[in-house]
Amino acid sequence: MDQLTLGIGTRLQHTQFGPGVIVGVRYAHYLISFIHHGVKEINKNDSHLDEIIPENVTEEIETHSETEASLLAILRLWGGLSEVVPLGDKWKGGTIVLQPGDKSVKSKEVPIDVFFHKIVMARDRLRVLEQQINGHKGLSDEEKVNLQQYITRIYGSFTTFNVLFKNKEQWFVGEKGSGE
Repeated sequence: MDQLTLGIGTRLQHTQFGPGVIVGVRYAHYLISFIHHGVKEINKNDSHLDEIIPENVTEEIETHSETEASLLAILRLWGGLSEVVPLGDKWKGGTIVLQPGDKSVKSKEVPIDVFFHKIVMARDRLRVLEQQINGHKGLSDEEKVNLQQYITRIYGSFTTFNVLFKNKEQWFVGEKGSGE
């Protein structure tokens, strides 16, 4: 790829890190948000990069406010994608048994990985909802804060399921754990 040609929003493919989007432009590097590996600083001349959809082709370095606007656009563009969240090793291959109190009704078994996937998808959709609220131009700051409180309470309700996650940094955090 030619140096100093790709801008924020360009979708890329990296042979080691997979698909990503440029979220920052520096003199000799791009800040690229990879779906499965987070944000990495990659040399502009890295031979492992292939552009998929070029955006904002420029020779200028983006300012913070331009970066914020580009990041919101990227989040909306890639909103249907979710990160890979590993299930805790002790739960792999396990089953959840839902035993009704009424003994005449048959119990239901659900593979834990299916249940876990549904929880992760709910979390991802909450995050997208949160982003949509924060970026909504028609809502006042007070309205945004009021809606955010509901999302925080939902996260708090989901903390019960944190035991299923392999990595603590992917846990749900409610009101008490938010540090406010």
